[in-house]
Amino acid sequence: MDFAFSDDQRLFQQTVREVFDKECATEHLRAAWASDDGRVAGVWSKLAEIGVVGLMAPEGEGGMGLDDVDLVLLLEESGRSGLCDPLVENAAVAVPLLRDGGDGEWLSRIASGDALAAVGFASEPYVVAAGAADVLLLLGARDEVWAVPTGEVATKEEPALDRGRRLFRVSWSPGSGTCLARGADARALADAAFDRAALGTAAQLVGLADRMIEITAEYAKEREQFGKPIGSFQAVKHHLANALLKLEFARPAVYRAAHSIATDSPDRARDVSMAKVFAGEAGLLAAKVGLQVHGAIGYTWEHDLHLFMKPAWARAAAYGDIAWHRARVARCLGLA
Repeated sequence: MDFAFSDDQRLFQQTVREVFDKECATEHLRAAWASDDGRVAGVWSKLAEIGVVGLMAPEGEGGMGLDDVDLVLLLEESGRSGLCDPLVENAAVAVPLLRDGGDGEWLSRIASGDALAAVGFASEPYVVAAGAADVLLLLGARDEVWAVPTGEVATKEEPALDRGRRLFRVSWSPGSGTCLARGADARALADAAFDRAALGTAAQLVGLADRMIEITAEYAKEREQFGKPIGSFQAVKHHLANALLKLEFARPAVYRAAHSIATDSPDRARDVSMAKVFAGEAGLLAAKVGLQVHGAIGYTWEHDLHLFMKPAWARAAAYGDIAWHRARVARCLGLA
């Protein structure tokens, strides 16, 4: 069996990277971080136009009818670009949730880029991008899944270190909106949605780690001490090599988890949690090494590193942190 990505999948990845290089450069990220909604102007319509947002929607709903394996490389690219917009919550979570929950109206609007979704899990204290969304998908509470127009909920923005990932508390009274599922069906939808959120975030962490290592390696070539580039020093080389090693171990774990979700593997929970652990460690180590090599300037607003370092910190904690996912792997293996 061939586990490699196809030529078409790699070509799509390259196309998406080119879009991000043009539409989501660091100057666009800075503008988004300083904006009211934290979104990169114009990039969402581009992603919808080339099919990224609705990739997993059926063709009859304006999508491409593809799966998580096709999407994972594109989510990795979104992390590498530092994308602020909630691509994981829409392309990876909302679209398959609405597809499987049987809501065609919101599904087609989200897949086309005409509407934006936010996803609230009972296990998560905040909802990403709720202030900019048209519909909130509320999962897990009372074993129900609801699609609620944002005009029927109250949102309050909370402070966030990552200004490209706006966090909101949401207040809502059941009864408004559309109930997509109850009971066992709702639990199954919510569990799958959570795993997709964790996987998508892991894929972005891989991309973020890759970008931070690249930025740090370039800086180490240019910055000189004692008349030599600091990249020539053994200690700096070892730090960067360790970060790269973590990243290379994380990538296949993320790709394996995407396959497990796409095929509804009985080991899905284990594989997703392993991916989140490996990717979280890779992202955090790349951020640590980047800050060590750059020094304090790497944390400042003026330097590009912080545009990727702070998102890595935030995503390592999102949808279950490393400790939570380690514990779930232990439970899956019967060790806890």
